[in-house]
Amino acid sequence: MKIGPSPNTDLSRFNKPYEELEVLYALPRDVKFCKLCNMSNQQPMSSNEYAHSKGSKKVTLSFDEEGVCHACRFNQLKENDVIDWAEREKELIALCDQYRKNDGSYDCIVGGSGGKDSAMQSHLLKYKYGMHPLTVTWSPHLYTEIGWKNFQNWLHVGGFDNFLFTPNGKIHRLLTRNATINLLHPFQPFILGQKTYVAKMAAQLNIPLIFYGEMPGEYGEKISHKTSSYAADAEGAESEGFSLDYMRGLDVRDVYLGGKQIGAYLDEGVAMADLKSYLPMDVEVLQRKGIDFKYLGYYKKWVPQDAYYYAVENTGFEANPVRTEGTYSKYNSLDDKVDGFFYFTRWIKFGVGRTMMDSAQEIRNHHITKEEGLALMGRYEGEYPARYEKEFLEYISMSREEFLALCDQFRSPHLWTVQDGEWRLRHSPAGTLA
Repeated sequence: MKIGPSPNTDLSRFNKPYEELEVLYALPRDVKFCKLCNMSNQQPMSSNEYAHSKGSKKVTLSFDEEGVCHACRFNQLKENDVIDWAEREKELIALCDQYRKNDGSYDCIVGGSGGKDSAMQSHLLKYKYGMHPLTVTWSPHLYTEIGWKNFQNWLHVGGFDNFLFTPNGKIHRLLTRNATINLLHPFQPFILGQKTYVAKMAAQLNIPLIFYGEMPGEYGEKISHKTSSYAADAEGAESEGFSLDYMRGLDVRDVYLGGKQIGAYLDEGVAMADLKSYLPMDVEVLQRKGIDFKYLGYYKKWVPQDAYYYAVENTGFEANPVRTEGTYSKYNSLDDKVDGFFYFTRWIKFGVGRTMMDSAQEIRNHHITKEEGLALMGRYEGEYPARYEKEFLEYISMSREEFLALCDQFRSPHLWTVQDGEWRLRHSPAGTLA
């Protein structure tokens, strides 16, 4: 599907000399691509969603003096003997020995949806290391058929207890629509729950240990490979997306949900009780209860394809029967009908699409070459996610025309131009438009 500018889009913003073009989100004006994996330096790092407004500035993927991104350098550590994986497993065994309970009660929590990563995590912990994990799920916006099937297989084939939390559907739609209008970020309400709900369950049920998956450095976050815990503060990470204290002393009325302050929702008659599910757990409660947060990827070498095969063999995980729109893969982010629009809107804002992200990861793990990644991007990058378009647009109460016009407002002129009536990125790993 070719997409051109909407009739009311001001194209004068995109028709200036390059050095005069507006740069949104504080992205680097000089667009670069990693010499090893093709990833763009426009790729944003994780942010504090509770402070995310239209004026938010992004911390982006950093490159070294050789033109190689931090994600590639981090992944190289997994292979060049910097990390002693046998020693790391001994640390994991000692950690499990410290927290393991023998009275039948839960001794750890694994958050997830039953995708390949959470399936592998929970299965390893239970069946290899003798833990008794509770699995916890913050519901997707709109379950896909394959997503629901894998969720059920996780529990019934893999064999796990689970808490599935589905937030107030009316409020969830409201926040998703606002996040789309204000931030072009339709996935934000899901991310809020994904990051905070597990901690709430741990505090409520007095479960002392939480396991997350791969280390953030795998994707370029500047967090040391020696950091086993989920908490950016300890290692001075640049981005604010991995923290226990997201509120940072803010008055609750000043917190943003969907790019809009809670105070504005309250003034409009939305009850605070209906917004509580989206707020993080009080950090003082977490500290008082002594809850520990660990990355399983610190202890176990994390390879996405290996996680896929493990989940297939042990929990009945199934790949999508059709290729995922916007990329070439069939086993990543399958649960939610909003997934495709999350990746599409990131492509609009940052020029980083789903194929670039998937292929960069597989290049780092030596499953495809840099050249194969370029070829895949040439074929699939930026594909419009038409499969669930009807459900998504109904969910946020928009027409296609309204949504595409909104997308134009979030295109950064230093990234986009119009060529032959079609939106085109000015820069790609394969070359730059004249």
